[in-house]
Amino acid sequence: MSADEIVQSYRDYIACLNCRDWAGLDLFVHEDVRHNGRLLGLSGYSAMLQGNVRDIPDLTFEIGTLVSNPPQIAARLLFDCTPTGVFMGLPVNGRRVAFAEHAFYEYRDGKIWDVTSVIDKAAVEAQL
Repeated sequence: MSADEIVQSYRDYIACLNCRDWAGLDLFVHEDVRHNGRLLGLSGYSAMLQGNVRDIPDLTFEIGTLVSNPPQIAARLLFDCTPTGVFMGLPVNGRRVAFAEHAFYEYRDGKIWDVTSVIDKAAVEAQL
C-alpha cells in the first residue's frame, strides 16, 4: 500500500468506528490483529472496541495528527467524552474528560495487523 492508500484506509477505519459498524471492521482489520503485544484476533479486537463504547457511550474518534510511513501509520487521536464509571482505574463516573491516545499501526495484507497505543492517563487525572 502507498502512503496515500494507507491514509485513506485509516480514515475509513476511523469512520467505521464512529458509525459503530462492527461488522465492517473486517474490511480494515486483519484476522490476526495484535494490540499492545497481545494477539486478539478480529473478534477479540472488535469486542474490545465494543466494550470501550459500552463504557463510553459518547466515544468519538477524532484524528488530530496522522503520519504515514508504509507499512506503518501513526495517529494522535483526540477524545472529549464522558466515561460512565471507572476509566483506566480512575473514578470518572460520568464526568466529561478530554485526552489523547497515541496509536501506532502496522499494516499487513492491506489491513491493520499490529496496534500499539498509549492513552494520556495523566491528562484524565488532572481533570478529576
